[in-house]
Amino acid sequence: MLNNQEIISKLSTIKIAIVPITLAILVGFIFDWLNFPVGWLLGPMIAGIIYAIAQGTPQPLPKVTMMIGKAIIGIATAFRFSPETIFLISTYAIPVVGCILITAALSMFKGYLLSLWSGVSRSTGFLASIPGGASAIVAMSEELGADAIAVAILQYLRLLLVVFIMPTAAIFISPAIDQTQTTTLLASGQTSISIFGNLLVIAGCCGLGIWGGKLLRLPSSAFLGSFIVGLTTLWGAPYQLQVPQWLFAVGLLLVGISIGVQFDWENARKLWKAILIDLGLVIVLIIGFFGVGYEFYNITEVDLITSVLSFTPGGIEAMIATVNELGGDTGLVLAIQLTRTLTIILVGPGLTTLIVKKIKTSSIISK
Repeated sequence: MLNNQEIISKLSTIKIAIVPITLAILVGFIFDWLNFPVGWLLGPMIAGIIYAIAQGTPQPLPKVTMMIGKAIIGIATAFRFSPETIFLISTYAIPVVGCILITAALSMFKGYLLSLWSGVSRSTGFLASIPGGASAIVAMSEELGADAIAVAILQYLRLLLVVFIMPTAAIFISPAIDQTQTTTLLASGQTSISIFGNLLVIAGCCGLGIWGGKLLRLPSSAFLGSFIVGLTTLWGAPYQLQVPQWLFAVGLLLVGISIGVQFDWENARKLWKAILIDLGLVIVLIIGFFGVGYEFYNITEVDLITSVLSFTPGGIEAMIATVNELGGDTGLVLAIQLTRTLTIILVGPGLTTLIVKKIKTSSIISK
């Protein structure tokens, strides 16, 4: 049993989360009413940023908040995943690998320019520019001789810009949104199940996915763990299951507010020069990635929305939510994004270290 001090601590944690989540719900309703793309993600994110600035320091919510949100999105993605996607990505293996290499080269060049123009170290510039796997990259940054705070802030800036810009851009190239797309169905079962039973299965999948993802140390563990569990359920359950639209909105809200409240205004002010330069470079990088996605669309039979959202510089959960809403191929977007993320986590730090060492060696020789 919990003692009085533990109970007070738990209640204090809940109290801290009530205000930003309430604000997120209000702003989410407004964004949804105004028909913003992925409004239940963007609205709460903006609400979180405003709340963190008003408080003067980052106001991180309990980790379970973000984990539950990611788990819900992971389940929804699994329920839309089709086995044909595996065959499709193998069919386009060469274009996919080519596009990933091009986007990696663009990111490394952006990191070089950032370090050259802003004065941050080479390792900081490269690590801050690696798209995807932000938490893993930040965790590795100190070991690689980079400024962990600068890497975290610049990675966060990239994530914000990607999540703000890409859904909006996608909505312009695909203006006709089918609002029923966010009600994700599992159509393999033959018999129906009660609403309570449906939600109970989803809750079980989320809990098992979060636990399994952490146990296996998967990147974005709550999302991927729940996706894998959801996929297993998809292929094995004899029932028709669904992620209701309101539950999907809850998942987006929890992810959005969790990202927003981590905004650190004080550290952002100290790095203002690097942030301003990075702001411009990230926008150019997004345009470059958009071009890569467009070329992938031209050389394959994949639709434009899926192609563009498959090659964004990060924000995998937001891109999955967007493609869910716009009716693209969520499985293919997930497969390509995961391929890139895993490649980055495995290769990125080592490549960064190698490049920095070569630059230092060249500098010593030239002297």
